[in-house]
Amino acid sequence: MKRGHLSDYFEGVAVKTLSAVETDPSRSHQHEFGTTEKMRRFLGARQHKFEASYIWLSGEQESLPEYGSATMYDSRLNQPHRGAEWRIYYDTNAVTALMREGDTLFVAKRSDNHLIFIVVPQSSEILSQLLWLFGFEHQPGLRFVAAEFEGSEGGGLDFAARLILDEIGVEYEDPNANSLDSIIAQFGTTLPTTAIFSKLARDTLPEVDAFASPDLALMAWLDHEEAMFRRLERNVVRERIEQGFMSGSEVDVDGFLSFSLTVQNRRKSRMGLSFEHHLAALFDCHGLSCAHPGRTERGNKPDFIFPGQAAYADPAFPVDALTMLAAKSVCKERWRQVLPEADRITSKHLVTIEPGISPAQTDQMRAHDLQLVVPQALHSSYQPQQRQWLWQIADFIALVAERQATAG
Repeated sequence: MKRGHLSDYFEGVAVKTLSAVETDPSRSHQHEFGTTEKMRRFLGARQHKFEASYIWLSGEQESLPEYGSATMYDSRLNQPHRGAEWRIYYDTNAVTALMREGDTLFVAKRSDNHLIFIVVPQSSEILSQLLWLFGFEHQPGLRFVAAEFEGSEGGGLDFAARLILDEIGVEYEDPNANSLDSIIAQFGTTLPTTAIFSKLARDTLPEVDAFASPDLALMAWLDHEEAMFRRLERNVVRERIEQGFMSGSEVDVDGFLSFSLTVQNRRKSRMGLSFEHHLAALFDCHGLSCAHPGRTERGNKPDFIFPGQAAYADPAFPVDALTMLAAKSVCKERWRQVLPEADRITSKHLVTIEPGISPAQTDQMRAHDLQLVVPQALHSSYQPQQRQWLWQIADFIALVAERQATAG
C-alpha cells in the first residue's frame, strides 16, 4: 500500500564518497564540491544561493542537524575561454567539520528549492537504507551519481521508506489523509491505546488476506495504522498548539520542549508495540500457539515463545520443538540483546521491519546463530548475498506450524 512518491518531496539527489581533499583542511581550504551534468538538471546552471540543511547521521539515535546555506556558482566565470565549471560552495558548520575521507555525502534538492546535505560515516547503518530509498544500487565512487524525480518517479513511499524520511527530518504528508477522518473520528483528539488502534487498522482492511499472504498483510496493517496514527496525531498536536505555550505572561519554553519530546517518544514507542500486536494477530490467524511475551531464565521476557510458556518451562518438552522470536521494529545494534533471552533455544529468530541492515551486521547475526526475518517487500533493500539467507514472515510461520504439528 503505497502513498505518494519521492517526487512529491525531492526534485533530485546526488551521492558520492568523500575524498581526502574534500574533507581534510590540511589538504585543501576549499569548501565546495564539483557538480555533474545530471545534477545540474535539478540544481540549475546559474549562480544561486540555496537555503540548506546539513545532517550528520551515525549509529543509534546519533544525528546532528545544522541549518545554513549553499551557493551554486561558476568557478570559471572570469575565464570564459575555459568554459563553465559549476560548483557548490557550502557552509562550514558542525556537520561539515565531522566529514572524513570515505564518508558518503547525499545532496538532495527539495521541491521547495531547499537543499539537504546528508553526511553518513562509513560505519553508519543508515547508509544502505538511504541508497535504497533514493534508488542507488551500489555504493558510489568519488564522483557524484545523480537521480532525478519527476511525476510519479522515484519510487512509492511505502511504510519503510517513510521511516527513513523521518530519520532525515522529512515529515511525510499522506495525500489520502482525508479519507481516514471517518475512521478516526470516534477518538476526537484523544489517542487510544496501541492495542485498540492496531485492531482498528486490521478491521478496516477487510480485503487483506493474512492467511494467504502474511508478509503482505503485516506491511499493509502497519502502513494503514501508521497513516491513521499520523492523521489523529496531527489533530492532537493542532489542538495543543492552539492552546498556546504560555505560563502567565511568559512564554513556556520548557512546556513546548516537553510536549515536542513527548510527540517524538510516543511515535517510537507505539511503533514497536503495533509491530508486536500485528505479529500476534498473524500467528493467531495461522493457529500458532505462543506466549506473548514469554518468560525465561533470569527474568528475561522474549517477545514470543512457541508453543508457549508451559512448554518452555517443562524440561521434558523437546527442545527442537521450541522456538523463540524477538521483534524489533528497528534493530540497529540492539539485536545482541536477543541472544541471552532463552537459554534452552540455541537457534533464535529476530523479526524486523528495518530495511537495509548492513552485511557486517547480518554476518554477525549468522555467526551467533540468529536468523533474521524480514517481510518480503523489504528484501530488495538488502544486498543480493544477504537475501539468500533472509527469511520471510511466511518462512517463519511455516517452521513454527511444522514444529507445532510434530509436537502434537
